[in-house]
Amino acid sequence: MNSRSSHLIHGHYLKEMLYQSEKIIAEYIWIDGTGINLRSKSRTLPSAVKEISEIPEWNYDGSSCKQAITSDSEVIMKPVAYFPDPFRSGDNILVLCSTYKWADQERTKLKPANTNFRHFAETIFNETREHHPWFGIEQEYTLFETINSFTRWPLGWPEGGYPAKQGPYYCSVGSSV
Repeated sequence: MNSRSSHLIHGHYLKEMLYQSEKIIAEYIWIDGTGINLRSKSRTLPSAVKEISEIPEWNYDGSSCKQAITSDSEVIMKPVAYFPDPFRSGDNILVLCSTYKWADQERTKLKPANTNFRHFAETIFNETREHHPWFGIEQEYTLFETINSFTRWPLGWPEGGYPAKQGPYYCSVGSSV
């Protein structure tokens, strides 16, 4: 199958096979208990969403995601942002969520789940709203060379060994380090 036919099949699937009336699919997304992996589950909503307050809170079994014990496994998802779903198209959305566990047996108070670091960051940001922080992404790359069909090695490293301590080449550019 070539790229064009794949595109046509995908387009047919989205237009013909997924008729949803006015309903939409909201894909709730959260960080699981590893702090690395993403999890998600889908929910049908009655109509297109215009603002975050229209997206209901939801829950999931945290014991399956390393965020709770089996006897008390409910984790609450609170939507914090949503975006158009590039896979389902239409009015379907991806919903990013913060996660919370019950803090008491009566289930009246919530506390951040073990990987809900957004909660703590939001507290700090809300206290300093008059400031306008800048955020940047640090990008690091390692180039590899192929020594033989079984061995790849970082470019410039001594064969079978390691380079000197990072001082001379930390944040450097070029090949003379």
